[in-house]
Amino acid sequence: MPTPNRDHEHLARLQDYYAENRRIPTQQRIADLIGFSKAAARKLLDRLEIEGFIERTPDGDGWIPSKRFFERAIASDAVRAGAPDVIQGDAGEPFLVDQYLIRDPSRTVMVPIKGESMIDAGIHDGDVAVIERGRPAAKGDFVIAIVDNAFTLKELDIERGQFILKPHNPAYPVIRPKGKLEIFGVLVGLARRYSH
Repeated sequence: MPTPNRDHEHLARLQDYYAENRRIPTQQRIADLIGFSKAAARKLLDRLEIEGFIERTPDGDGWIPSKRFFERAIASDAVRAGAPDVIQGDAGEPFLVDQYLIRDPSRTVMVPIKGESMIDAGIHDGDVAVIERGRPAAKGDFVIAIVDNAFTLKELDIERGQFILKPHNPAYPVIRPKGKLEIFGVLVGLARRYSH
């Protein structure tokens, strides 16, 4: 009976290692981690390269992750946030968080959020905002604006023909810029961890 292919399990171990160490381990380290011989570790790396999960470094002396290395499974059915519903729970198409959140990498920056002024909009202290620079901002957009040489994240609104910055927490005042209001970028996504 042939040995079942467990490459997906081995790939998961390499992904965990990469998350902790920010590099693909050596063949010897893979052998130690997974309980392989060094030759079997080399064959695993070759199979993962063929599948498009890793690639050789330009000088050929190591391995680097390719885009597929960062794929995560996404369930084929959505889960309700209201009444319970039956879902299949199986993995659907591969999902790349970066591809989902970022449409224009050269103009996108990730900005940590500090403070509670946008909490009623679901933006919390410790979240990471995905900000697209150079995107035209309109009334109702959440923006990072520069007011009096200070940065702030607020909703862009208009009052008596002038742009204002509206918080989403009644404990904070509306910002009515006295001088120039500059838009640093528009919020296009948000990342949050619930446990550390």
